[in-house]
Amino acid sequence: MFFHVDSRSPWNRSSANGFRCVQYLTRDKATAGTLSRPVPPPLGRDYGKETPVSDEVFNDWLRILYSYDQTELNAVVEESDESSDYWRKEKVTFDAAYGGERMIAYLFLPKETKPPYQTVIYFPGISAVGVRSFEGRPHRAFTDFVIMSGRALVYPVYKGTYEREIVGGRPDKPEKEPIAYRDWIIQFSKDLKRSIDYLETRPDIDDERIAYYGLSWGAWLGPIMMAVEERIKSGILLAGGFPVWKLAPAVDPINFAPRVKVPVLTIGGEHDYIFPVETSARPMHDFLGSADADKELKIYDGGHGDLSRQIRGDVLGWLDRYFGPVD
Repeated sequence: MFFHVDSRSPWNRSSANGFRCVQYLTRDKATAGTLSRPVPPPLGRDYGKETPVSDEVFNDWLRILYSYDQTELNAVVEESDESSDYWRKEKVTFDAAYGGERMIAYLFLPKETKPPYQTVIYFPGISAVGVRSFEGRPHRAFTDFVIMSGRALVYPVYKGTYEREIVGGRPDKPEKEPIAYRDWIIQFSKDLKRSIDYLETRPDIDDERIAYYGLSWGAWLGPIMMAVEERIKSGILLAGGFPVWKLAPAVDPINFAPRVKVPVLTIGGEHDYIFPVETSARPMHDFLGSADADKELKIYDGGHGDLSRQIRGDVLGWLDRYFGPVD
């Protein structure tokens, strides 16, 4: 929590917060009043005054920046782990869409249901860039229930996350390296698309029922990923929203959200300090091009990323609604 900005209800008594006490200084009432006022959320962009780019510009981006040559995958199942009673874990490698690199993806395939499986592709939070290896099931509180519901879960190892390090370091400061950061985000999209290329080769995957599931970082990137990949049929965006910082236009979610036409569930926390509801999460929801009946914004009494208990029924209910219950 030392590096993680967040806020909580004054009445929250979770183990991370403990019981808080305060002694007010009566000698200096002005200072005491200042310190007792609520802390305002960070100032962000006013999305009510911004306009997405034209279709002509957007289509040029798709053609020039987001496309790639459909070369052979040369896929290899590197490892297969049957130790769980509930799923089989596979580590798969295949050719990436750029740089002569090998892409990595981890597949969790349920044992209790029969293929072809409905499939959920996960995009993690920013913590994935600080972990140098993929061990176990990262973010299991947000993902295990997906596999337990009888659906396949896919973790692409996006460029710069887990064991896919970037030589020279990550260009993770958009204000200092806007073009390098833009190119990095575009590589994410190609990693996602290339992963779906691979899924289409497998008879145990139902490639007509593929959903995108993004947490925090993966949620604010969600409009980009869904707008450039038409094989994604539904989306779930958790604890995310439009960013408060400026980005290069070709990777700014406001330019992609109106091009998303699939059903999307957005879930946020009322006290989320990173993606505040009214200035971040709600604008992203409103800009989505999905039909009003096929997009939903749910807000819970929580902060950023502490919603795992509340959202299980929402996520599975959304998948049931658009993909059908798992037999």
